[in-house]
Amino acid sequence: MQSGQIMVGAHQGVYIIKLMGDVRLNLCTSFDSFIDNMFASSDFAGVAFDLHGAEGVDSTTLGLMAKIAIRAQERGCQKPLVFLADRGIQHLLDAMGFDSLMEISDEKRDFSVETTPLVCKTPDECAAREKVLEAHRVLMSMNEQNAETFRDLVHTLELECGSHSKSSAHLH
Repeated sequence: MQSGQIMVGAHQGVYIIKLMGDVRLNLCTSFDSFIDNMFASSDFAGVAFDLHGAEGVDSTTLGLMAKIAIRAQERGCQKPLVFLADRGIQHLLDAMGFDSLMEISDEKRDFSVETTPLVCKTPDECAAREKVLEAHRVLMSMNEQNAETFRDLVHTLELECGSHSKSSAHLH
């Protein structure tokens, strides 16, 4: 598998996020910073994910995608659009309940938006663990099946980071 990359761009407040290759947690802190900057933008109007180039997406990345969808809905925006062709990734999104947060399509869309690679800084271990923890708490909040799937992982991460507080479970 090709190592992962996240490409980002925007046009008139609509952000395009392209996931390429095998997208893993090593990109999570940079992706999370991008998300904060995206929602801080005064012209934010919506999000579309292009996963046609994705070969794999880990649960941390999925948690950050869910965070985007939830925050967009909180701002009164439409559900983010997800375009993908990989049946395995589509099955994963369906199984985790993403259809309640996003509009998922196998249509190939050619976005006329220039995208640039997200510069990914290597996170320190605890910062990465905190982002993984936050992303998995978001996934757990989506439905009971996800809560059961990720309960042990979240508990372990909370113990490792000394983060027993549930107060950081909110999305902001």
